[in-house]
Amino acid sequence: MHYDVVVVGAGSMGMAAGYFLSKSGKKVLLLDSFNPPHNKGSHHGDTRIIRHAYGEGEKYVPLVLKAQELWNDLEKATGRQLFYQTGFLNVGEEKSGFIENIISSSTKYSLPLKIMDASEIKKRWSGITLPNDYIGCFESTSGILKCEECIEAYRELAELNGASILTNSKVKEIIVHNKRVTIKTEEQTFYSDALVVSAGAWSGNLLSMLDLNLPLEPVRKTFAWFDTNENLYNHKIFPGFSFETQAGHYYGFPSINGAGLKVGRHDGGEKVNPEESILGFGEIEEDEADLKQFVNNYMPFQRQLKYGKTCMYTLTPDEDFIIDLHPKYSNVAIASGFSGHGFKFSSVVGQILSDLIVSGKTEQNIDPFSVNRFIESFNIEGALYNINELKGFSFVNK
Repeated sequence: MHYDVVVVGAGSMGMAAGYFLSKSGKKVLLLDSFNPPHNKGSHHGDTRIIRHAYGEGEKYVPLVLKAQELWNDLEKATGRQLFYQTGFLNVGEEKSGFIENIISSSTKYSLPLKIMDASEIKKRWSGITLPNDYIGCFESTSGILKCEECIEAYRELAELNGASILTNSKVKEIIVHNKRVTIKTEEQTFYSDALVVSAGAWSGNLLSMLDLNLPLEPVRKTFAWFDTNENLYNHKIFPGFSFETQAGHYYGFPSINGAGLKVGRHDGGEKVNPEESILGFGEIEEDEADLKQFVNNYMPFQRQLKYGKTCMYTLTPDEDFIIDLHPKYSNVAIASGFSGHGFKFSSVVGQILSDLIVSGKTEQNIDPFSVNRFIESFNIEGALYNINELKGFSFVNK
């Protein structure tokens, strides 16, 4: 029952990490409380966006460009179509920080970006209606990922490389001692030299077993599909989109293979406990009304709501990721807090996690995603202490 690496949480980031670790020759066990891909966390719902000119900040652009390269590699390795180059349209007020970041990141990294006014957008995509003071930023090279198929593809390759995957096995205890990791489920105990924790909304509880209490906040999110006019919203003619409006920040997808126009809301959401069942779509009155008001205002040629689903975001206070080694344990890598915009990066995050375990470093710049920004700590005679562990102690300056 000994492995080189155990990955706890085999969803978006964890399954990719399992693939890259197994590719490097490591004996890998992936543990998950469910059977990925599944509908209990953040990765279900058929599709996810991948955009390159990044409204959340320029620091993400090198990562997402590498992620796109790795998604293309995954398509070639498996023969699956995982990426649809529909293009992507960001919409908002010209002076919004989100739009300004998109424009500046495209300039810095020489990304193809067409800036359009409301009339130009309406002329190109007649299914969109906009206020005259809104602009759009269109990226022709971005598009849509088939998220569940991406996880299936990495799972297939990881297993071909010899990785073991144990599903429906919830981790109850983790102990790290002298470079040895013990992981206990309800029925079994496993041992490893290294550990990856990438368990989405459950990461907070797992990391607390490793003396790491992080400000991770799981929230319930909703998204839905609308029966629609395929002549306006089909993926061959209509892009993925993100609208920053006065009422909120919404995103969506064209109709792929007749599935319908898919719309979700990025901001807001109710705090939830991932250990408990979350309310289904429509069990909160505002679920349907909120999304309907968006499509009625900006895409009024859609028809009736078909169905909706819920998922969870795991938010950090700054809504930036956590990708790092544990501050006390150099053989424990962490990926968490992806704040609702992480899936597109899961290919490169998996590679980074593998790099951190194999060599203790990565070629990618992950300094902005350091766990230490949420830890008040300092060193005393070479040992790292959390400030909360030292309350009540007094020190004499020698």
